Amino acid sequence: MASERISVVVTRRLPEAVETRMSELFDVQLREDDRPMGREELVDAMARADVLVPCITDRIDGGMLGQAGDRLKLIANYGAGVDHVDVATARQRGILVSNTPGVMTDDTADMAMALILGVLRRVPEGMDVMERGNWDGWAPTAFMGGRVAGKRLGILGMGRIGQAVAKRAAAFGMQVHYHNRRRVHADIEATLEATYWESLDQMIARMDVVSVNCPHTPSTFHLMNARRLKLMKPEAVIVNTSRGEVIDENALTRMLRAGEIAGAGLDVFEKGREVNPRLRELPNAVLLPHMGSATREGRIEMGEKVLINIKTFSDGHRPPDLVVPSML
Repeated sequence: MASERISVVVTRRLPEAVETRMSELFDVQLREDDRPMGREELVDAMARADVLVPCITDRIDGGMLGQAGDRLKLIANYGAGVDHVDVATARQRGILVSNTPGVMTDDTADMAMALILGVLRRVPEGMDVMERGNWDGWAPTAFMGGRVAGKRLGILGMGRIGQAVAKRAAAFGMQVHYHNRRRVHADIEATLEATYWESLDQMIARMDVVSVNCPHTPSTFHLMNARRLKLMKPEAVIVNTSRGEVIDENALTRMLRAGEIAGAGLDVFEKGREVNPRLRELPNAVLLPHMGSATREGRIEMGEKVLINIKTFSDGHRPPDLVVPSML
């Protein structure tokens, strides 16, 4: 689609450097505030834009795409995950979808390790005592957590982020295990000193820590359901920096409350910002507001990928990060 100044609508505030460059290249409408667009606002934006730049907070279903009209030709998603966009319907309507893969790998892996450390070493509990001014001094049995070194880590999803988590975990002396839809190359296994489990159930039952790093797809919805959570050892912990829908949050909350799982570290939640209130009350749950990719460097690099996808498309070429059905 060759054009001098194509029309672009951005649904959320982006880093200033990204917004500035976008304004230089395109006829862009930026957000004045940072609240998510409502359903009608998104439909209106799609009807008047050649390119829409949404993010994970924007649910774009088939019905909305059906109301978008014929102008919209590209949804240049600001983020790697596209489970919030009905990609199949978009493709049927001749609308391309692109994303920003590979940018947040290190940042998300760092956060996974932060959650592992936070849960095992009870970091938030210690911070809470200090903030409240309730610390009575050092004691031999106070705030005893678990040693990280020597723990078995089971990684669910050995893609870019899963492999980055494995490298960090190995540096902390953890034993790396993994389950993946397809076994990774033997060279990667050897480099990471990772043990493959064809059976997810068998792996989970033997791990001290489970790290969820797989995408949300129909096949991974509630992959960690009540039955699988019950396979975990009572002293084991689970962390999730991927997608909240992969874990049955209600089942997890019940088991944490009952002491059937020792702890959880969650950066994502099953219903987005609507976190189970009972989960918030648990001292053995470390909860973060979806901070996995929240670094200045990462967010700017995500924006740069969006810019490249739009510019390549506007020059009449296939966006380099085009999402195709076989990827989902």
